[in-house]
Amino acid sequence: MTIFPFVFQLGPLEITGYGLMMMVAFLMGGWLIALELKRRGLSEDYAADMIAAAVIGGIVGAKLWYVAVAQDAGALFSRGGLVWYGGFIGGAAAVILNGWRLKVPIRWTMQLAAPALAAAYALGRIGCFLVNDDYGRPTDLPWGVKFPQGLPPSTAVSMEQLFGIPVAPGTDPSTVLSVHPTQIYEAIIMLGAFMLLWSLRKRGHSIGWIFGLYLAIAGVERFLIEILRAKDDRFLGPFTLAQLTSVILVAFGIWIMLKLRKADDPPPSAYLATGRSPQ
Repeated sequence: MTIFPFVFQLGPLEITGYGLMMMVAFLMGGWLIALELKRRGLSEDYAADMIAAAVIGGIVGAKLWYVAVAQDAGALFSRGGLVWYGGFIGGAAAVILNGWRLKVPIRWTMQLAAPALAAAYALGRIGCFLVNDDYGRPTDLPWGVKFPQGLPPSTAVSMEQLFGIPVAPGTDPSTVLSVHPTQIYEAIIMLGAFMLLWSLRKRGHSIGWIFGLYLAIAGVERFLIEILRAKDDRFLGPFTLAQLTSVILVAFGIWIMLKLRKADDPPPSAYLATGRSPQ
């Protein structure tokens, strides 16, 4: 199957599938947080606060992480170059700081964010597929996908020169190879993670516990997917920088789950209860 980028012009503005799915992901995340706040009888205004902080912090963090890895300061002002782990750290920091400003206990923020993060990530990976980015290594499986206009194209020369992946001797460098659609693998896995987290939010676990579970699932998922990814950042022998970060996320997630397994729930803040900003 051959896939081309989803791009169209709206006057002078170029709209990409990635940009659209990112917008949908943030809107979906905000809607899910608002639904949970409404179910608990709390102010839905905090959903908009969390998403606004996540958008700003996520974009800045994703850019800075890419610039640090690529060592290309000019990429800071380009359209591309967004790394999920950088976006996650930057977005998390911004959401936490905003919650601190509003005097919302961090465990409440964690509780609200967990299912929304899984759903938003799945949607974001669909965006990567639509823009033909973040694909996997060559494969002969029947669902392998060719990206002749990918970022970069999934050609033999890209595999060898950009990713260090050997191809069959004598292969024409311009040959477009079928690769693992790792973006779709991730979207399916994280959609399943969302469904699990969404159901567990009503099961009586301590506030914030499911965030630890989210981190553990996200870390394991990304570690395994990286095995199939076409990557050029294997700085740790066969392991990528993302896999190192994944191990840290899993460890942190397990620590949160153990710490909060039988913890008493913190009361919601005055802001969550009333929607009024603290003086």
